[in-house]
Amino acid sequence: MAYANINEEIDEVKERAHFIAVVNAFKFYKLCSLDRIHKSEKIITSLPLSHQRRLEKYKSYLSKFKKCLDVNNSVVHMIIQDVNTMFENVDHSNSIEINGTESFGRDYNKCSLLSQKQHKMQHDVEKVQSVLKNIVRDWSEHGAMEREQCYKPILDEIEERFPCDDYNELSHVRVLVPGAGLGRLAWEIAARGYMCQGNEFSLFMLFASNFILNRCSEPNMYTVHPWVHQYVNHLTCEHQLVGAQFPDVRPTGDRPNHNFSMTAGDFLKVYSPGEDWDCVATCFFIDCAPNVIEFVERIYAILKPGGYWINLGPLLYHYSDMTTENSIEPPYDILVEVIRDVGFEVLKEETAVKTKYAQNPNSMMQHEYNSVFFVCKKPYF
Repeated sequence: MAYANINEEIDEVKERAHFIAVVNAFKFYKLCSLDRIHKSEKIITSLPLSHQRRLEKYKSYLSKFKKCLDVNNSVVHMIIQDVNTMFENVDHSNSIEINGTESFGRDYNKCSLLSQKQHKMQHDVEKVQSVLKNIVRDWSEHGAMEREQCYKPILDEIEERFPCDDYNELSHVRVLVPGAGLGRLAWEIAARGYMCQGNEFSLFMLFASNFILNRCSEPNMYTVHPWVHQYVNHLTCEHQLVGAQFPDVRPTGDRPNHNFSMTAGDFLKVYSPGEDWDCVATCFFIDCAPNVIEFVERIYAILKPGGYWINLGPLLYHYSDMTTENSIEPPYDILVEVIRDVGFEVLKEETAVKTKYAQNPNSMMQHEYNSVFFVCKKPYF
């Protein structure tokens, strides 16, 4: 399956720099993740000998954590193996490289720059660690419960609104999934016979979905250890070592993928107003905008008259704490008023829908959203 980068308003220099930074984050995944283990080892060696003795068992597990990182690192490097040519209209093969180690001596400004680079790299590596959790959520048996909570209501609604008995070919029904992540929801929609396109902005997600959707031909080909980076709220060390096999299906072989495609880029820039889509399905997406009203208006603009918008998720508003962003965070009751004012007819609403996102099931701390689920229709007139 080809990936298209159809965002026409791109600063190519910035895009190339960002692409390289993301690739480097994957390449430095193991090194940065090892730093955390080395920190624990160093702290233990500084303790009184009696304390070190009492932590012998834990020290042995730290060695096992390193082996888990090796397993993860093999997957991480496979993910970026062919990303330089993954987009059908962009080739980064001449731009991917890792900057060599720099020696900054005692120059304060250069040391400060190095510190900033290290901080940025650590932040980006944490996104790689998050990708591993999302692989488990979307493409392993361990994530089946979360997919049941988050994807099944959307899939059931699509099948109810577009029943196979009403169409000679379900592939004539065009469904868009903005914020597609690693692509499982979009894949499931296409697997049911609908024409489905996923759209994703994050290169971290796009790299991983490209690997899974195009290069995983058999079930359970690979293993990741998604919780090895989590050092708190464990009942046992074994819970931190838990491995998950993926994918739980054959993404490239179980069903034909001619009805399925992915695009890369900003939703608002990739999809211009025009009545093209029968259905827009959003899951944990609408709160990813600095101005959620822009998303609502664009979804309305790209739907055909009589088309449906199906949504499930919380209102986390990802930009709300970013000082560099102008973010608005309307509560749900006001957001529904906005949705109606834009022109939608609200057909169905459910609140307090229990959902989780990439949650460690064995953790002593559990995060659960009371999400909203709604179905809207664009009127014919």
